[in-house]
Amino acid sequence: MNRFLSHATNRIDAKGRVSVPSAFRAVLSEAGVRELYCFQDFVFPAISVGGPELLERFERQMAAEDPFSDAANQMSLLVHGGGIFLKLDPEGRLMITDFIRDFTGIATEVAFVGRGDHFQLWEPQAFARAQAEAREGRTQRGLRPS
Repeated sequence: MNRFLSHATNRIDAKGRVSVPSAFRAVLSEAGVRELYCFQDFVFPAISVGGPELLERFERQMAAEDPFSDAANQMSLLVHGGGIFLKLDPEGRLMITDFIRDFTGIATEVAFVGRGDHFQLWEPQAFARAQAEAREGRTQRGLRPS
């Protein structure tokens, strides 16, 4: 199991923590991830979450640019200015901070959404709408899963 697949919605407890789905914890454990890099997604009202290699991938892209270019500066604003590191507690829970709440609108529940090499934190109704829009967009273009 080396990919984040599917989605699950979990309730935030009174202390502001939410249990990460066991399948997602298994992927993190298999990859030896101890610290989570979280950033404000570039497209969706979601927080993207992965290991340090996710940040390193973006930093390699920035290093390939002129450090004074608009592209490098914009990427740094998104990747560094819109990112934080978080850790799971010993029970596999993640603290839902103001950084996460303010960007996503998450209040009482979190939708965990697999995205292959990372996962995302969504406000559940926003995820349902975005997934329905994506499905509808593919249907309108006559695209179906193979």
